[in-house]
Amino acid sequence: MSEPLGVELQELKKRFARGDQEVTVLDGVTVKVPPGDFVALMGPSGSGKSTTLNMIAGLDKPTAGKLTVGNFQPAKMTDNELCAWRSQHIGFIFQRYHLLETLTAAQNIEVPLLLFHLSGAERKRRVQTALDLVGLTERGDHYPRHLSGGQEQRVAIARAIVTDPSVLLADEPTGDLDAKSAGEIMDLIVTANQQLKKTVIMVTHDPKVAARARRLLSLEKGRIGEVRQQAPAPWTAAAPPRPGTR
Repeated sequence: MSEPLGVELQELKKRFARGDQEVTVLDGVTVKVPPGDFVALMGPSGSGKSTTLNMIAGLDKPTAGKLTVGNFQPAKMTDNELCAWRSQHIGFIFQRYHLLETLTAAQNIEVPLLLFHLSGAERKRRVQTALDLVGLTERGDHYPRHLSGGQEQRVAIARAIVTDPSVLLADEPTGDLDAKSAGEIMDLIVTANQQLKKTVIMVTHDPKVAARARRLLSLEKGRIGEVRQQAPAPWTAAAPPRPGTR
């Protein structure tokens, strides 16, 4: 099992050019996420939450400041170095699953493993282990169109953890789900943090979802506001989570 990695942002800034104007998305964000922590990041649309996740994953680069994941600095890596590093250390869970419709659940989960020098038998073993972990043992040969939204997100989680990453990034992982499915997905993410020892950073608009994390960070106008330690709350079935917006 891979060791969890900490994430540290030091005076991180991100600006975009929009026509003749420069738009500041992040304006000096400083935050430290220790290895094995579970952080929920909340804030209004446009506050830079998804941008922060993308920079941690090396999908985007900061305009200024320093970002480290363990001893790595994604912003200083070449594209080839980033691809290799990301495949080993980062698992990403998206709101809209991003499964390949022409592949079965098992084949979707296997895709990240194709970047590794593994035998077919070893890839199959890892895929089945991931399916077992997310409760889809018998669904590996099903295509996404034959799965419910909750099941599709389970496949997406299995795909994110099959490479045994050090950090799990989740961008509105329950935004498109009903309350029951959302609770089940959050149970899986909590398991990834507590039992598989993954460092988890999750963006959400839903206070019930955020309550499952150990720490809550508020991002507003490009800066970190409230930082609150909390005891992770159990999920209780109630009204469906409000769909996330960007």
